[in-house]
Amino acid sequence: MLLIDCPHCGTRDENEFHYGGQAGIAYPRTETSDEEWAAYVFLRDNPKGWFHERWFHVHGCRTWFDVERHTVTHEIRKAP
Repeated sequence: MLLIDCPHCGTRDENEFHYGGQAGIAYPRTETSDEEWAAYVFLRDNPKGWFHERWFHVHGCRTWFDVERHTVTHEIRKAP
Protein backbone atom coordinates (compact mmCIF):
# COMPACT_ATOMS: atom_id res chain seq x y z
CA MET A 1 0.00 0.00 0.00
CA LEU A 2 1.22 3.47 -0.88
CA LEU A 3 0.71 6.46 1.37
CA ILE A 4 0.39 9.58 -0.75
CA ASP A 5 0.79 13.06 0.70
CA CYS A 6 -1.97 15.24 -0.77
CA PRO A 7 -0.90 18.90 -0.62
CA HIS A 8 -4.39 19.88 0.63
CA CYS A 9 -5.60 16.91 2.72
CA GLY A 10 -2.40 15.39 4.11
CA THR A 11 -1.23 11.79 3.95
CA ARG A 12 -3.84 9.35 2.68
CA ASP A 13 -4.07 5.75 1.44
CA GLU A 14 -3.56 5.21 -2.30
CA ASN A 15 -7.15 3.92 -2.62
CA GLU A 16 -8.35 7.54 -2.40
CA PHE A 17 -6.43 8.53 -5.54
CA HIS A 18 -6.49 7.95 -9.29
CA TYR A 19 -3.15 7.54 -11.09
CA GLY A 20 -2.77 10.07 -13.91
CA GLY A 21 0.42 8.84 -15.54
CA GLN A 22 3.68 10.58 -16.26
CA ALA A 23 3.82 14.26 -15.31
CA GLY A 24 5.08 16.95 -17.64
CA ILE A 25 3.73 15.56 -20.92
CA ALA A 26 2.57 18.53 -23.02
CA TYR A 27 -0.57 18.14 -25.14
CA PRO A 28 0.24 18.59 -28.85
CA ARG A 29 -0.79 22.12 -29.90
CA THR A 30 -0.51 21.59 -33.65
CA GLU A 31 -1.76 19.02 -36.13
CA THR A 32 0.08 15.75 -35.70
CA SER A 33 0.55 12.70 -37.84
CA ASP A 34 -0.91 9.38 -36.75
CA GLU A 35 2.55 8.25 -35.66
CA GLU A 36 3.11 11.39 -33.57
CA TRP A 37 -0.32 11.05 -31.96
CA ALA A 38 0.28 7.37 -31.14
CA ALA A 39 3.63 8.31 -29.56
CA TYR A 40 1.90 11.00 -27.46
CA VAL A 41 -0.82 8.65 -26.25
CA PHE A 42 1.13 5.44 -25.70
CA LEU A 43 4.88 6.07 -25.30
CA ARG A 44 6.02 7.00 -21.80
CA ASP A 45 9.26 6.76 -19.89
CA ASN A 46 9.74 3.67 -17.73
CA PRO A 47 12.82 4.40 -15.62
CA LYS A 48 14.28 2.43 -12.76
CA GLY A 49 14.45 5.17 -10.15
CA TRP A 50 12.68 8.47 -9.52
CA PHE A 51 9.72 9.20 -11.78
CA HIS A 52 7.42 12.26 -11.98
CA GLU A 53 3.75 11.29 -11.76
CA ARG A 54 0.30 12.95 -11.69
CA TRP A 55 -2.32 11.89 -9.12
CA PHE A 56 -5.94 12.93 -8.66
CA HIS A 57 -7.48 12.92 -5.16
CA VAL A 58 -10.84 11.36 -6.04
CA HIS A 59 -12.13 10.81 -2.50
CA GLY A 60 -10.83 14.05 -1.06
CA CYS A 61 -10.21 17.55 -2.38
CA ARG A 62 -10.59 16.43 -6.04
CA THR A 63 -7.41 18.16 -7.23
CA TRP A 64 -4.54 17.05 -9.47
CA PHE A 65 -0.98 17.25 -8.16
CA ASP A 66 2.49 15.97 -9.04
CA VAL A 67 4.75 13.73 -6.98
CA GLU A 68 7.99 11.85 -7.51
CA ARG A 69 7.83 8.09 -6.91
CA HIS A 70 10.78 5.72 -6.86
CA THR A 71 9.75 2.85 -9.15
CA VAL A 72 11.74 0.25 -7.21
CA THR A 73 11.09 1.19 -3.57
CA HIS A 74 7.76 3.06 -4.14
CA GLU A 75 9.00 5.84 -1.88
CA ILE A 76 7.03 9.03 -2.61
CA ARG A 77 8.22 12.60 -2.25
CA LYS A 78 6.94 15.99 -3.38
CA ALA A 79 7.85 17.00 -6.91
CA PRO A 80 10.39 19.85 -7.12
